[in-house]
Amino acid sequence: MFNNFESFDNSETATKKDIVIQERVELVSTHMYKQFLDYQNATVNTNEIFSRMIDCLNTVSDNLKQSFSSRGVTTQNIYTETDASKSVVVTNILWHTFSFTTRCNFKPQVLYRDEGRHIPSNRIIAIKGNYNDIMQGVKDHDEEMTRLLENDNEIASLYIPADQTQKCVFKVKRSGKEIALNQTDAPRDVVLAVFELVCGYPLYHQEGSVRTFTV
Repeated sequence: MFNNFESFDNSETATKKDIVIQERVELVSTHMYKQFLDYQNATVNTNEIFSRMIDCLNTVSDNLKQSFSSRGVTTQNIYTETDASKSVVVTNILWHTFSFTTRCNFKPQVLYRDEGRHIPSNRIIAIKGNYNDIMQGVKDHDEEMTRLLENDNEIASLYIPADQTQKCVFKVKRSGKEIALNQTDAPRDVVLAVFELVCGYPLYHQEGSVRTFTV
């Protein structure tokens, strides 16, 4: 008889433990489902903005061709190329090359805010050089992000929220400046800002370490 009561107590304890597990799992799964929905919505907004950025880059290239051609400068090194998946666009302007990519959006992420109100968002990264050349030999997303962010390749990033009415955040790496842009104007404003950052500044001669010579 004692053993039967002991079995009942163990069963009741196990049931209580199962309920606790179920409740905790439900809380986390609800949170993750919200992240998943935000990620889906941000991806839709990002794809729309990126498509319009490609159109803007093509317009910039066409205008530059006309401008340089009228000055007697060859325009064969002025072009914009997009990959088949439309996740990478590369623009070459004479001796300058820069790229934009959405390939950093492989999982739900948020933009950190000091006040703790983190923004679920996707990201478009602008980088110096040809994305395809920079990513030669990359094996996974972690290595891709390392090359994008730790090797001084990033020019700026545009963070696109899940809510279409909410403003994007444009962060320029060189200055650390942040600009709020509505999702209608962001494609044009970001393309022009990066174009000016890349092509509007001089390229300095590289110099080796300074040595002191004695005669």
